[in-house]
This record gives sequence, structure tokens and C-alpha cells, in this order.
Amino acid sequence: MIHTTQHHWSPETGWSTPPGAAGAQLALVFGAREALSPDGPLAQLGAALPGTELVGCSTAGEIHGTHVTDGGVVVTTLRFEHSSLAVVAEPARSGEDSRELGLRLAAKLDPGGLRHVFVLSDGTRLNGGRLAEGMASALPSGVAVTGGLAGDAARFEETRVIGGGMAAAGRVVAVGLYGQRLRVGFGSLGGWDSFGPVRLVTRSEGNVLYELDGRSALALYKEYLGDAAAGLPASALLFPLSITLTEGGAEVVRTILSVDEATQSMTFAGDVPRGAYARLMKANFDRLIDGAVGAARSSYDALGKVSPELAILISCVGRKLVLKQRIEEEVEGVRDVLGPGAMLAGFYSYGEISPLTPEAACTLHNQTMTITTLSEV
Repeated sequence: MIHTTQHHWSPETGWSTPPGAAGAQLALVFGAREALSPDGPLAQLGAALPGTELVGCSTAGEIHGTHVTDGGVVVTTLRFEHSSLAVVAEPARSGEDSRELGLRLAAKLDPGGLRHVFVLSDGTRLNGGRLAEGMASALPSGVAVTGGLAGDAARFEETRVIGGGMAAAGRVVAVGLYGQRLRVGFGSLGGWDSFGPVRLVTRSEGNVLYELDGRSALALYKEYLGDAAAGLPASALLFPLSITLTEGGAEVVRTILSVDEATQSMTFAGDVPRGAYARLMKANFDRLIDGAVGAARSSYDALGKVSPELAILISCVGRKLVLKQRIEEEVEGVRDVLGPGAMLAGFYSYGEISPLTPEAACTLHNQTMTITTLSEV
């Protein structure tokens, strides 16, 4: 059994209950960037949870139970009866390829008995797709990676990752989970509708897109956004891109992190390779909520006959901006599937990391709800 507690801090009321959990091995800490300052609630957690690994990140919204809040901190403690864990972290070196960072991080984890890896990454400085690729290639066969990219509301200025009791930018932290009695499930689904013509990526470099069909990608994007183009890059969250490597192939969704007027380019959270096919997407309210429900079903089914005891929900900030006052509907849909016995914790992110299916390679997604479920038998 996984023993959990959950505590919520807000700048107006402080802690909902005093943080503390005897023997907790891990505390997942998700909070607003401004709340993760060295003299804020994070420092209080270090004193209240001695010997507990603190792992987390800044967010674009915090999930606790079926509630979604902003500006606070949510702490979820875990104590496993039969499993163990290891926490490793790495800074991003200037000019380093994110794939190399993923390789280096994965190499720090003992492969013996490794069951699963949960990763949190800086959300603005790294290429999440290459990070996931590097990690997956260095881990033992059958060990999946799930997690996400830190958020910063809809500001896209700076994100922070928590490891070693401190929150810092330009960092990646991973939790290796070990134990034969540990069961892990995961699922990732979106719910956006494609529209407009399929366009060819004619010029790009990694995660920087310059041209679609020989035209400036940024200029084309602005045509679709109209007056909303003044709000870039945040307004682009409402219109992500669907990317397929081959015509008719499996798609991944990419969302914009920044734009460069001088080069007329757009930087995405993951690669947009030359020769790929791209198509604009728009929100469908009901399908977004259905996507969250579908991700919950996939993560539950992967556990077999075991009921989930903890579910880590990572949903994209773009979904939050679209759903607005309906945002808790997607979390309530997850609760309906997973049942009352699962502790729900998570955050709104700048990208989600998960395989599409148990057999698929780990990859970066945008605009999805990605769920990792855990139980012990």
C-alpha cells in the first residue's frame, strides 16, 4: 500500500493542515513560481519533512483532489510499504543538446530492479522531446518514462524545478521507482480538432520552425490568430499544431514557447522536423474533457485488477486557458474513472511526457492530459 497525505498552501490562508508525514519517502511539490522562493513555504517543508525527498516544479495551476487552484502550493507525501526510490538531478549546460542531458540523467539511475521513471523538467530552456528521447534510450527495456515540463502561469518567462530542497531554473529531476510489488499505469490523450489544410514543414531547426509550404510560419500563424496575435506566445496555446512525420502517420501535438519577430520563427516545446506535416488545431470543449477521461481509463486499465492509490495528473496550460471555469470538469472526470480511493495530485504544464501506448517509445506531448497511476500489491 502507498500511504499518502496532501497539504495545500495559499498566500491568503497559509497551510490547510500543518505539513508532516512520519516516514514519508517522497513529497511531490507543485506550486506557483513566486511561491517557491527560498524563504517561502518550500523552506517550511524542509523543516517539516526531514529526510523526505522534495521533488516538484513551478506550475500554470495546481491540482489537488478535484480542485484546481492558482498561486499556491500543493504537497503530496508518499510512503511505500514495499518499494523504494532514488532521486537524481542534472543542470542544463549552456548550449547542450537536451538529448545528451537525458542520457546523462538516466545514467545516474541504477538499472537493477528499476520499474518506472518520473521526470520533471525546466519548461522554457529545454527541448522536452529530445530530453525524453535521450532518457528512454538509456533506460532498460520495458522501463517507461512519464512526467512533464514545469509551467509559469501563461507568462513563459521562467520555470523552476525542485530537487535537493531547492527550486531552480535550468534543471531536470527524475525519480526512479523500484520494487516488484509496485504497479504503474499511464495514459495520455488530447481532444483537439484539426482544421485547415495540411502543410509541409519546409524549414526548421530542431524545435524552431521557420517555414510552412515555403512561407513564413509566424506570418501564417498570425493570419489565423487575427487580433489575438498581439497576445503571442500565450494566445498560441489556443491553436496548437498537429505534427506527423509521414502523411497519415501518428500525430503529436506541439505548442509554442516563444516567437522571434526578427527571424520570423516560432520555438516549440519539442522538435518540428523538416519534411513533417503540420496542421492547425482548435479546441472542442467536450472532447477535451473526454480526452482526460480516456487518459484516466488507459492509466487504470494498465494496472490490471489493482485499484490506483495515487494518480499524478499533468495537463497542459492550453487546456486550462480554453476550459476556463469548466477546468475542474476534466479533473472530476478523472475522479469518476479512478474512484474515490486514489489520491489525485498534479499540475498544469508546458508539456507532458509519456508513451502513447505501453509498447510505444516515450515522447513529448502538448495539450494533453497525461496521467501516471501507482499502486502496491
